[in-house]
Amino acid sequence: MSEGRYPALEAEIHELAGAAVAGGTPAPEMALRAAQEAYKRCGHRPGDTDLLLYADSWHQGPDGWQPQYYLQRHLVGNEALAVEVRQGCNGMFGALELGAAYLRGRPGTADGERAPAALLVASDNFGTPMMDRWNMGPGYVAGDAASAVLLTTEPSFAQLAAVGSVAVSEAEQMHRGAEPLFPPGPTVGRALDFRARNAEFKEAALADGSGTGALVKVHGMTLELVERTLSEAGIGMSDVTRVAYMNYSREIVEQRCMAALGLPMEKSVWEFGRTVGHLGASDQTVSLDHLLSAGELPPGSHLLMLGVGPGVTLSCAVVRIVHTPPWCS
Repeated sequence: MSEGRYPALEAEIHELAGAAVAGGTPAPEMALRAAQEAYKRCGHRPGDTDLLLYADSWHQGPDGWQPQYYLQRHLVGNEALAVEVRQGCNGMFGALELGAAYLRGRPGTADGERAPAALLVASDNFGTPMMDRWNMGPGYVAGDAASAVLLTTEPSFAQLAAVGSVAVSEAEQMHRGAEPLFPPGPTVGRALDFRARNAEFKEAALADGSGTGALVKVHGMTLELVERTLSEAGIGMSDVTRVAYMNYSREIVEQRCMAALGLPMEKSVWEFGRTVGHLGASDQTVSLDHLLSAGELPPGSHLLMLGVGPGVTLSCAVVRIVHTPPWCS
């Protein structure tokens, strides 16, 4: 921002302080490093991984190549099922749902010595010619990050108490705007501009009256999803210790999330999120790591993770902290 790439007025209005920038480090390499750290922390062997889910929202490498196999080659080996999850900003939520369902339906090893394990990663480096991170969308800037979660059926420092998603397909055009479906934008050198697409969506909504109802439905279904997820986790809103939402501007986090849930901003992770930017599919998991490292999620805490992605998809999860992680002791 000090270099003038992000307008001073925008910084003042949205109270954003910066964005994480990875430079020339490829997203798959970032994902590999995050996954290596996850295995180091938990003490599991990468070769014992049964499932690898790789979530991303931006280009990862050469067209026609898929990034999950980079981690398969350099970390987990050939036995794991490896799948790319293309769910935009909610990719890690999708990975949590798919990973949990996969593990529930898979028995332990024949000798009973280990439970099945799923590696979930998310990674994006937005520093590319067709992306202006400082003007990616209204009320947020794009930050580069990778995160990794090892999901198992074994007891651990944290439990995934509940996770779920719902779509509001009536708002599908919000992230598409008036762009043609073919040829795809990157193949003709068209930059990604969610600001323009959002404006085009609103213009079309005013013309036919459809958009306002869709946005109202997004709000209503968000509250319904949160209520359902909390119920599945066996807790109420008063049991929520902190909330990890999208790393957006203060007004968006407050109005669309915290105030809507009846919770104070002090329970959000906005003060941290404003310094790193919107991290693609990693916002909530990086916030979880930040809160644990800062000692702000003691045993017995509940973190409510809430996300919004293209579709429009709404996702929610509750993570229960059982005890202090070994690497934070």
